[in-house]
Order: sequence, then structure tokens, then C-alpha cells
Amino acid sequence: MSKIIKTLTIAGSDSSGGAGIQADLKTFEEYGTYGLSALTTIVTMDPDRGWHHNVYPVDAAIVAEQLKTIFAGGPVDAMKTGMLGSVEIVKVTEQALKNNKQTNVVIDPVMVCKGEDEVLNPESADAIRDLLLPLATVATPNLFEAGVLSGLGKLTTLDQMKEAARLIHQLGTQNVVVKGGKALGGDKAIDIFFDGSEYLVLETAKIEPAHNHGAGCTFAAAITGGLANGLPVKDAVVKAKDFVSAAIRNGYAFNEYVGPVFHGGYRLEQ
Repeated sequence: MSKIIKTLTIAGSDSSGGAGIQADLKTFEEYGTYGLSALTTIVTMDPDRGWHHNVYPVDAAIVAEQLKTIFAGGPVDAMKTGMLGSVEIVKVTEQALKNNKQTNVVIDPVMVCKGEDEVLNPESADAIRDLLLPLATVATPNLFEAGVLSGLGKLTTLDQMKEAARLIHQLGTQNVVVKGGKALGGDKAIDIFFDGSEYLVLETAKIEPAHNHGAGCTFAAAITGGLANGLPVKDAVVKAKDFVSAAIRNGYAFNEYVGPVFHGGYRLEQ
């Protein structure tokens, strides 16, 4: 190996292994990159309470120390954010990106845990919109997040997804992927890519059973891996769609509540 390709995730922990930092690092490895991580939150899921999520943010000063450690090796080839947990952590992240002139930035504006339907911290969502989206090479909101960031509310059609992508692009990000996934009606899992001038509809057949816990994190991490390897943004997004679809096809039932994707699925299918 002539050059070590470095990738970074600034995100929360999912101890079940399907999402969060665990998903990101597995995906980075599948892309042949050296993954670094800064932990922002610890999420637990309680099987005695219907898999209820508890979210524990890490102190922002500790996040800053982690990032200082990471960037002591210089900028990484590409990076992503996930669950950030507090306004202070968003601000720490913004400063680290600016201070280190970081490029190839994927902002996955995580606002809820899977199975939850309320924004974990509305102030953090606002901070991500105002401070991080203008630094993003790609933003990857799901339908709920895109509705919040665009101000359109609940998105239920392809045209609404396109309009949300346009409005989010106006917030400063260079490219937007609105992840519709299986949430839209019909038999296709649909995402929209928008680069400021053209829309690209990405669709695959819906997969049943849908072991898709961690699909959003994995998709954003796969885009990050593609950018780190030198792919143009659109190509990185298209490959990431294939990567996450394979991960869903090879997912499994972890327990009665959740079925995670399997991050090695794309490699196994090649």
C-alpha cells in the first residue's frame, strides 16, 4: 500500500453495532481506508422498554480533545458527522473543520434515532443547519431531517423530495442527497441527489425483510469512503447506494426489535 487513506467519523455510539460510529468504521474498512473516530454520544436501547433509546452526550471539551488528537496527523482524506448531541459539540466540530481546512465533508444531520419521531435536540438541529451545512461537500438528510431543514415538514412525494433538496442546497451545502429509502410508497427505495443544477433519482427494489438498522449511517459513511478514494461526488453517491443496498440484503435480525445491515455485504456479493 503506497498511501494510507484516512477517514474520520464524528458521531455517536451504537452498541448494537448496526449504526453510529460502529457502522462508520466498518464501512471505512470495507472501502480500504484507515478510520478515525471522535465519540460524541452514547446511545443505549432498552429491550425491557420496547427498545426505548437513551442518549448521553459526551462533554464538548472531551470531543474537542479527541479532534485535537485526530488532526495532529493533519487533515483526513474525507470525513463525516453523525449524531452530535449538543450545540456545543456542533460548534466544536465546526471549529475543527475550519481550523484544519478540512475538505470532503459529509454532513449526515442526525436528528432522531431509528424508531423515534421527535428531534432529539432542536437547538442542535438549528446549529447543524447554520454552522455545518455551509461546510458540507454533501449533506445526507433522511425524509424527516430534510423536512425539518427545508421547512417543508413531512415529505411524501418525489417532487417534495426534490424541492427539499433544492432548499437545503440553498443553505450552503455543495450537494444534497435526500434519503427516501423505503419510506415512500411503491416498490422502490428512492433517494434524490442534487448538485445545484441537476437531479439524479437513485432507486432500487425494496428489500424484504428490511434489515435496515444503520442504513443511513452506512450510506453516508460509504459516500465518505468513496470521496476519500478520489471518486467524484456523484460517483461516490451512486456507489454508496449500491453498497448500502447490499448491506441491507445481507442484514439480519439482531432481536425482535431491530435488524441491522451487514457492512460486508457489498464485498461478499462481488
